[in-house]
Amino acid sequence: MPERVIDLRSDTVTKPTPAMRRAMAEAEVGDDVYGEDPTVNRLEERAAEIMGKEAALFVPSGTMGNTIAVKLHTRHGQEVICEARSHVFNYELAMMAWFAGCVPRPIQAEHGILTWRLIEPHIRPLGPHWAPTGLIVLENTHNMAGGTVYPPDVFREICDRAHALGLRVHLDGARLFNAATFLGCPVHELARGADTVMFCLSKGLGAPVGSLLVGSRDAIAEARLYRKRLGGGMRQAGVLAAAGLIALEQMPARLHEDHRNARLLAQALAEMPGVTIPHPVQTNIVIMDISATGISAPDLSARLKTQGLLINPTGSHQLRLVTHYDVSETDCVRAIEIIRETLRSVRGQVPAA
Repeated sequence: MPERVIDLRSDTVTKPTPAMRRAMAEAEVGDDVYGEDPTVNRLEERAAEIMGKEAALFVPSGTMGNTIAVKLHTRHGQEVICEARSHVFNYELAMMAWFAGCVPRPIQAEHGILTWRLIEPHIRPLGPHWAPTGLIVLENTHNMAGGTVYPPDVFREICDRAHALGLRVHLDGARLFNAATFLGCPVHELARGADTVMFCLSKGLGAPVGSLLVGSRDAIAEARLYRKRLGGGMRQAGVLAAAGLIALEQMPARLHEDHRNARLLAQALAEMPGVTIPHPVQTNIVIMDISATGISAPDLSARLKTQGLLINPTGSHQLRLVTHYDVSETDCVRAIEIIRETLRSVRGQVPAA
């Protein structure tokens, strides 16, 4: 493999910035399980403020944040409505069943964006033959639909109509700051209406570890107990929260660069014979379908790796490319060249420029 590797597998691979490393080295710390870590406390207070919620909880991962939220809002034996390609359904080791005792009710939606029209027929009341609906989970941006963004009016309608029926809504906002950047609006506007919101510091915002769960004071007080049950009491976690504060305050302003690089990739890939981009590229994720190229996604991924380009397959004929802080425009141009040359070697012809 070449010495210089371009890593487009995920925005989780980012390294801490110099400012983050300095903040981590100098962080004031205490025991967070006792509520005595001042840096964690500042991070949680700031996160709640930015999201327009009463309180926040620092957790090690987005999966833990989502798991706690599902548990908060449901009882054993209920259903959780979610999109069919959602993270909570596909990539969290069935934690809604294992920890919360619930089953998913997945609904397929165009580009991953659920609407009330799609959700309403699947809402089940208490009855003798089925599991009742306990919660609706929405994902913004939608990871496996190519980083697509919920239109605010669609999101608000779901929340309003769910609440009118006595149902809660949790927002998996792992990349919610990307959505806010795309829409050009404050992030709290996209969190309004959701009973709880989880967002990640360790993706596009570039922190080494951590996510936040935000909601009402009562919900977050209960969530703190579930975090402990899941092994998430991190003691002197201020060394991590310090990087999280830098991520929260400084990194959203540069997310438009990642979006621009993703569009650059998508436009070039779409011009290659046999390649399609099945979802609109709105933020920092590109889904690339190579069904018509004569090569499988795992095979292409393996070939690209030998050229110093890391891209994960997401199925037999699709791959996901994710732009982030550690990938420059020059890197993206080089990635395009590597993919073009590799596909040319497979097809025996030069793809259209």
